[in-house]
Amino acid sequence: MPETNGNIALRVELLQLINREQAWEYKIIPKNSSEKEMTFYVDENADNIKVQKKLELSFGKSIRLEKTSTSVIQKALGKYYRKGEQERKRSKEQLDISFESDDFLTNLITEAKHLDSSDIHVESYKDRCRVRIRIDGVLTERYTIKQKDYAGFVNKIKVDAELNVSERRLPQDGRISFNKGGEEFDIRVSVTPNQHGEKVVMRLLNTGEEFLNIDKLGFTEQALKDYMAGVKKPHGIILISGPTGSGKSRTLYATMKLINSEDVNIQTIEDPVEITLSGINQAQVKDEIGYTFSSALRTFLRQDPDILMVGEIRDKETAALAIQASLTGHLVLSTLHTNSAWGIISRLKDLGVEPFLIGDTLNTAVAQRLVRLLCEHCKVSEKFNTSLLPENFHPAIQVKEHYTAHPEGCEHCDYRSYKGRKGIFEVIPIDTVLRKKIKAGDLDVSERLKEMDIKSLADNAFELFASGETSLDQIYSILSDV
Repeated sequence: MPETNGNIALRVELLQLINREQAWEYKIIPKNSSEKEMTFYVDENADNIKVQKKLELSFGKSIRLEKTSTSVIQKALGKYYRKGEQERKRSKEQLDISFESDDFLTNLITEAKHLDSSDIHVESYKDRCRVRIRIDGVLTERYTIKQKDYAGFVNKIKVDAELNVSERRLPQDGRISFNKGGEEFDIRVSVTPNQHGEKVVMRLLNTGEEFLNIDKLGFTEQALKDYMAGVKKPHGIILISGPTGSGKSRTLYATMKLINSEDVNIQTIEDPVEITLSGINQAQVKDEIGYTFSSALRTFLRQDPDILMVGEIRDKETAALAIQASLTGHLVLSTLHTNSAWGIISRLKDLGVEPFLIGDTLNTAVAQRLVRLLCEHCKVSEKFNTSLLPENFHPAIQVKEHYTAHPEGCEHCDYRSYKGRKGIFEVIPIDTVLRKKIKAGDLDVSERLKEMDIKSLADNAFELFASGETSLDQIYSILSDV
């Protein structure tokens, strides 16, 4: 396992030979392993004899150590045995992340949480089984599992999620309430049959104050002002568009948390309920028994609601009921899959909603995306050339220099070059002029949006890039879609 360009390339099978605490305590990285011997890279300043003896006692094998520069070891430790912020603060806590541990699942979840991961993927293939975690939107392989142990591990997840262990032919959805070390959060569990076993995806649901703080989502000052003006209206529909994984649900939850009070009745229908909010009546669809978005919405209209949140408008019936609810004095929040805020109108028309009803009820149209943020400590400044931009995008502001990701990263971002994500929003408040255009079927509103000083997703994405917070790679697809 040679060093390349001052870096250590490490296979996942070798990575999990030691846990994070061993790696950092002895400043070692696995190089090779056989039945009788193990070889490690070790920090050049380490006491080889002391480290060798301790490792031989731990593994019961002959140990070989190869001294490597401190900088190379530190990079490898940060990349392969990464510590999250909370874990750094509690570095004395020992996490046994080896599969042989009885607490492997608990420790895996703890590790993923400390790394600010959103999802854990447990997957089986013909010749191998693996665990991947998603950090800042990107999946990274973390562990491998022996095939003989895979089914047992999946069953443990099923038991904790209160799922049917004997059912392996149909998909199942469950939930784990995690409570360890003072941390308490929910995990959404999805199990799906696959060709070589069952795949499990565990989504870690963050309910922290900052996570649900609408001021922290990424709205520009004007966009937030326009959005909150719509939220404060007593009736109408607020629709948020964007692809899967663009942060729509987070925006809805942050909104409901903000407007929730004892004098309003908020009811939601979701698929599934991702975050439980105190004081809000939340329900989950159950398609198998006919409890769909539309049937639940019809029932909720008899529950004296003030505000309704529908997880997604998927069909004509749900769209019609949402329109009816807003016409009868309710504020309705929901999501649609479209590429832009104004594209919401076309999508509603495709679902069979008449233009005059859209004009009468649509309150605010929102589009959003999530982009990764450059590490503030290692991002690299370069001169900017407009030829790097998509041909169809013409920026409203000039940029003389821009920032790119450092090819190796640094210890602050755990050598990933990026740290965290931020939302990009396009908010269109539907005013009198736009209502008339919608009712008349006139969807060419570019001039009107300019008059209203509405910035598009692409414009806001480019401003984030110009400020040095993200790279062109992260926003290129948004700039192209204009």
